Amino acid sequence: MAKIEKTAENIKEDVKAAAREAGEDLRSGARKVAEDARETADRLADNASVDRLKERGAELADSVRETGREYAERAREAGEEYAERARAEAERLYDAGQRKAHEVAGYAEERYDEVSEMVRRHPAQALGIAAGVGFLVGLILARR
Repeated sequence: MAKIEKTAENIKEDVKAAAREAGEDLRSGARKVAEDARETADRLADNASVDRLKERGAELADSVRETGREYAERAREAGEEYAERARAEAERLYDAGQRKAHEVAGYAEERYDEVSEMVRRHPAQALGIAAGVGFLVGLILARR
């Protein structure tokens, strides 16, 4: 069970790290676009028309939108990958648990058959053992 939590925690941390990295990249790209826009505006303010400045602004806005879409797509793909890994790990652990449960059930059935056979062969001895165990449990519970 601790391994499941550790795996889930690792996946959560990986997704958080990917999201942080995507956010940092997006902020960095936005800063670069803003700097380019300022430089372009400064250059255009000196000798270009307002129309050209508007065109360049629109181009930069489109560039920022496209970069944002790319980062969002990367984050989505990383999230899907980590979710698939988590599903596969959960299935593997579930299957392992099922196998162990079947093994324990088989072991318990074998022990039950052995005890049943012993009681059939030696009923008086089994009754004496049961009475002794009951007496000891009674003593233990009476002292509390």
